[in-house]
Amino acid sequence: MNFSYNENQKMIADMIRAFGEQHIAPFVKEWDDNQIFPTDVFKKLGELGLMGVLVPEHYGGSGFSYTEYVTAIEELSKIDPSVGLSMAAHNSLCTGHILQFGSEEQKQKYLPKLATAEFIGAWGLTEHNTGSDSGAMSTTAVREGDEWVINGAKNFITHAISGDVAVVVVRTGEKGDSRGMSTFIVEKGMPGLSSGKKEDKLGMRASETAELVFDNCRVPAANMLGEEGEGFIQAMKVLDGGRISIAALSLGIAKGAYEASLKYSKERVQFGKPIAHHQAIAFKLADMATTIDASELLTYQAAAKKNASEPTTLCGAKAKYYSSEVAVKVSADAVQIHGGYGYTKDFPVERFYRDSKLCTIGEGTSEIQKMVITKQILK
Repeated sequence: MNFSYNENQKMIADMIRAFGEQHIAPFVKEWDDNQIFPTDVFKKLGELGLMGVLVPEHYGGSGFSYTEYVTAIEELSKIDPSVGLSMAAHNSLCTGHILQFGSEEQKQKYLPKLATAEFIGAWGLTEHNTGSDSGAMSTTAVREGDEWVINGAKNFITHAISGDVAVVVVRTGEKGDSRGMSTFIVEKGMPGLSSGKKEDKLGMRASETAELVFDNCRVPAANMLGEEGEGFIQAMKVLDGGRISIAALSLGIAKGAYEASLKYSKERVQFGKPIAHHQAIAFKLADMATTIDASELLTYQAAAKKNASEPTTLCGAKAKYYSSEVAVKVSADAVQIHGGYGYTKDFPVERFYRDSKLCTIGEGTSEIQKMVITKQILK
């Protein structure tokens, strides 16, 4: 593998750093404190082509590969993981699902608007009583003529309130039957669709999370993605790519926390010398740097396999599992290195620490990743 940035990656990284310095960094604390979802920022990211990174140019996207996509998430997440998370969910879940399984008519209708952020995208699989056990979902869709009528609710949905279009997986057959679920594109304003309360979260507070509620929500039959009964299988394939997104998000968090710690440890003097020169701190920095490199290798390996259209179930799960756990450990060490200051909101490591934990839960917990890895290696 060639580990140096290609020209596209360099361009994206430089663009995000400049954009982030002006449009993200000055507002991060306010957004976090008040759980503000900065819609205008995502509209601007759409203008830069970052809300349709993987979408082909003929649908209005940037037409980049997963390598550039990982770079974009990583760089955004070093500045504000909430922005990185929302950008990733929009790209890999909602937009990615339509790109992978939509008809040509559906792609022409939705992808140009999603790629430019005219539409903000959401994706719904999780329910109140079915997190990891998504096959036991209760939300149903029943066919009535040229429409499907959806009843139920989806929980912990990114952009459930501000999103313009949502891709949702619901039950059209028997509960627990992997062929008993189907996928629909639901638009804001459709009768019977509403949003619940915004979740008050530990971290990722600027990334909107809420409930999607369906009360006899009527969706045109033409809005079904793929064939009836393919929903669960589609979702698992979409999550294969989504795990690479979370690995990239985790990598950005870890790098952000590490870079802040490296800078602080060189400046903070105790017992007559910078704390970076005390072995207790130096060894923490060594562990952080080593695990970040390992995380980066796993993440970009998964991206390379995705680019080559090779199976990514195993490598994506490994990258997501390892990188997310690294993000938590590195962020915890970053707080420790900063001491009392690390426990205050005046330094970014406190936020990285809170934000990191979501990475071990969202799009499949660490425990689920271990199950996926085990299943693959025991085949």
